[in-house]
Amino acid sequence: MNRIVGIVILVIGVLLLALHFTLPSLEIGLGFGISTTIIGAAVFGLSFIPQPDPGPSAPPPLSPADRVTRVFYEPEPVFKNLRVHPRWLAAFLVIAVISSIYQIASVQRMGAAKMTSDYIDRAITAGYIPADKADVIKAAAIAQAEHQGIVAKIATPLSGVNGIFIFMLILAAIYLLAVMAFGGKMNFFQALSVAVYSSLPPVVLSMILSLVLLYVKSPDDLEAVRVSKGLARADLGVLVSAANHPVLFSVASLIGIFSLYGWWLSASGLRNTGEKLSSGSAWTIVFLIWLLGVALSAVAAMLFPAFVG
Repeated sequence: MNRIVGIVILVIGVLLLALHFTLPSLEIGLGFGISTTIIGAAVFGLSFIPQPDPGPSAPPPLSPADRVTRVFYEPEPVFKNLRVHPRWLAAFLVIAVISSIYQIASVQRMGAAKMTSDYIDRAITAGYIPADKADVIKAAAIAQAEHQGIVAKIATPLSGVNGIFIFMLILAAIYLLAVMAFGGKMNFFQALSVAVYSSLPPVVLSMILSLVLLYVKSPDDLEAVRVSKGLARADLGVLVSAANHPVLFSVASLIGIFSLYGWWLSASGLRNTGEKLSSGSAWTIVFLIWLLGVALSAVAAMLFPAFVG
């Protein structure tokens, strides 16, 4: 990664934090400033990690378009190429763009006021907001959402992109540690490439289907929490009531067509991008990470059952 880019992002993050505290009227969220600062520091730190040496006999790198398209139907050669040329940016940009489009479309379709109202209603139902103050807080939140400035409207999807990138960095770190624990060998950028490219097809397909459903359904039938999680449902969560069994719903939602597709891509990526790692070890790593996701989802559902979509 480019060290200068990391420094620039870090400076921007610090400036966003300063503007948040000095000019609150701009409505620059604290989370946006913090996440941008974290990303800048991460990019700067990763610039000190050397790229793997491809060697004189290495094949030429695939083009970004070739990598992004072939990973959908022929992932193995893509991941083998990523072993010697771990380039992840093209896939991440596709994920960032499609996710931002869906987020912006959701707000346009439902309306900022309705989305805010839905979240506040859930918070009131769960008892997070005192009943005697509920009407005042709800009215203020809706008014703020309806009069949101242009800066806040730009910062919201960018905050989502920041969150995706930070998640990819964490997932890459977990992949790297897991591969090393199983006796394999992997560079961090190879792990990051696996994290991004194995996520690309499930994210793109689910977001496209969710966009279609977003405009097929009536806005009155849409609910903010469900919309934010994606409307394309192809998991066992459809068999469980989220209201009555939030923990079971959260766990069941992690077992579905898109999940299985992602598992297969992740296992293929670890096996072909890493070195000295068997197929069984790759699948074991994927299964253990899934169990970690199950545990985190279950804890979140127990702590915030009202926001389980």
